[in-house]
Amino acid sequence: MKNTPFTDQHTALGAKMAEFAGYNMPISYTGINDEHHTVRQNAGVFDVSHMGEFMLRGPKALDLIQRVTSNDASKLTAGKAQYSCLPNEQGGIVDDLIVYCIKENEEYMLVVNASNIEKDWSWISGFNTAGAEMENISESTGLLAVQGPKAVQYMQQLTEMDLVNLKYYTFTKGTFAGVEDVIISATGYTGSGGVEIYFEDKGDNAKKIWEEVFRIGGPQGMKAIGLGARDTLRLEMGYCLYGNDIDDTTSPLEAGLGWIT
Repeated sequence: MKNTPFTDQHTALGAKMAEFAGYNMPISYTGINDEHHTVRQNAGVFDVSHMGEFMLRGPKALDLIQRVTSNDASKLTAGKAQYSCLPNEQGGIVDDLIVYCIKENEEYMLVVNASNIEKDWSWISGFNTAGAEMENISESTGLLAVQGPKAVQYMQQLTEMDLVNLKYYTFTKGTFAGVEDVIISATGYTGSGGVEIYFEDKGDNAKKIWEEVFRIGGPQGMKAIGLGARDTLRLEMGYCLYGNDIDDTTSPLEAGLGWIT
């Protein structure tokens, strides 16, 4: 079972831990109900470092994405993201994912579900006949989701990047909490607003980001949130969970995802 860059922080907080998608993940800290309401009313921090990240680069990167995803990634410009899925040859869903355009027509990041990292990598690689450059950076990427109506207000204090005016499904890249080359996107899985923070897991980056995030938000009532409340929050919004609501046999149309096809 793998650990995330924040496992020590979870155990120090007394989190109830369990295996999820091969990772040792926090299920709850203070209780699912309390954590759910914290995100809806204030802000909460989710460790979602178990998610998978693939970099696709080069002149054939967009062509590959267009081959394997259901949405139209050609509409993306630098700094924009798009929800999509990987359809299989029977019309089912290999996985749902987010496509980030780092550099138009040249560099993209695909964020996939933790349980499907190997499956997705194999599926996409099978269509890479034109030779797009692919790199799996899942193991070296940390990811925190700071969600809730006050999340952006808190996180803005840790960066000169303009997070307040970051529109839904757009992102920016810069220095955050003293760590360079951090991607911050206006995305999430709760329906309460907020940001997701991607960074390279090297040195003390994870420790620095966690401590700074809670230095600002902790005194204001922001809390660490486990996967239990993540599930109740997404259920309340009607967001699909792969392996539960959608899978290889589910059509995007019957899943209510016709808008990404």
